[in-house]
Amino acid sequence: MFKIRPLLSALVNNRLTLDRNGGPWKLLCMMSEGSRDEQTAKLLKRANEENEDSAEKVQAAKKLKAEEEKAEDEKKCPKKKVVLLVAYSGKGYYGMQRNPGTSQFRTIEDELVTALIKSGCIPENHGDEMKKMSFQRCARTDKGVSAAGQVVSLKLRLIEDTVEKINEHLPPQVRILGLKRVTQGFNSKNNCDARTYAYMLPTVAFSPKDYDTGDIAAFRLEPGTLQKVNALFALYKGTHNFHNFTSQKAPSDPSARRYIMEMSCGEPFINSNIQFAVITVRGQSFMLHQIRKMIGLVIAVTKGYAKAEVVERSWGHDKVDVPKAPGLGLVLERVHFDRYNKRFGGDGLHERLDWGGEEEAIKGFKEAHIYPTIVETECQEGSMVSWMSTLPIHDFKATASAADAQDNKDQKQDEADLRNDSD
Repeated sequence: MFKIRPLLSALVNNRLTLDRNGGPWKLLCMMSEGSRDEQTAKLLKRANEENEDSAEKVQAAKKLKAEEEKAEDEKKCPKKKVVLLVAYSGKGYYGMQRNPGTSQFRTIEDELVTALIKSGCIPENHGDEMKKMSFQRCARTDKGVSAAGQVVSLKLRLIEDTVEKINEHLPPQVRILGLKRVTQGFNSKNNCDARTYAYMLPTVAFSPKDYDTGDIAAFRLEPGTLQKVNALFALYKGTHNFHNFTSQKAPSDPSARRYIMEMSCGEPFINSNIQFAVITVRGQSFMLHQIRKMIGLVIAVTKGYAKAEVVERSWGHDKVDVPKAPGLGLVLERVHFDRYNKRFGGDGLHERLDWGGEEEAIKGFKEAHIYPTIVETECQEGSMVSWMSTLPIHDFKATASAADAQDNKDQKQDEADLRNDSD
């Protein structure tokens, strides 16, 4: 009993000594604290990993659910290959085709894609990648050009009242007039056999070059002049090298050869006290500005600025200075799918791609939106008369030297219009 107390006292004294002097006791304490910190760090790391795993599992579950909902949605409303009959007034638009990255240049396709998304006919994430919907236009139209029978092909979700729902999100000057189911491999551009355009212009365009254009309402086209005009347009029929009727096409480029089926000017009529006429041209396909240049050259010959031989000379190898008529009056009337109709139109499974049932709607749209815009703009801005004043600067006798300068102007305009390809 009496020997234990001194022993305890010695231990206490020794501990105090160790605390004062550091040494093994302090080291022992530090090791103990470090072990605790390491254990705590391991526990925190494990907790974080568990949280990350949990978050990943939640995200994976959400993704799986979204995919299941998408699959269910696709099952309820699968995409089908269709064509849409589109009509539009082109004034104020930079043509038909979208131009990614140039939102300030609004196009008809911009309006159409927006409406397709808002109506629920295509997924929102496909709006900038319409290739995923197999989207294809039949013809690209230039800045300001209108259409009464444009056709686009794509895959759509066929919702209830599809056409009506799309039109709810389109401006009045752009309308879907019809919808038809087509084969899965259908391509509106590649399957198109021909395109028909119309060009509405004031007949004062065919007046003599010394005619006073101050009062265009007074001009009336003589029957003999109309016959001369149609004789010139008839020269275009057949296959010719139209490299002079577009830009950046060499005479040796095979794509410059185009086949024209018909071209003529109809009987004049009065609208808003001004005499107008409509030129109709049908061909397999047309290059950029080709129709406007075909018309511009005939006007130049009719007015007396050039001789008729310039038309045939323009198909040769030499460069010819060909004027380009204004774009205002040009309208894509209809596109033709004769081969497709012959192959699939009578198989009992597919519809023929003709729009006889939509003729009244087409006519109504032209009378409400296209013709009034052409007439009103012509009366207010006088685009044809203004363009006619530039004809004297063209040198129709010269070849490359004089024509190159004009072609450079055309090329700059092409770049401004953001176009450089065929319809």
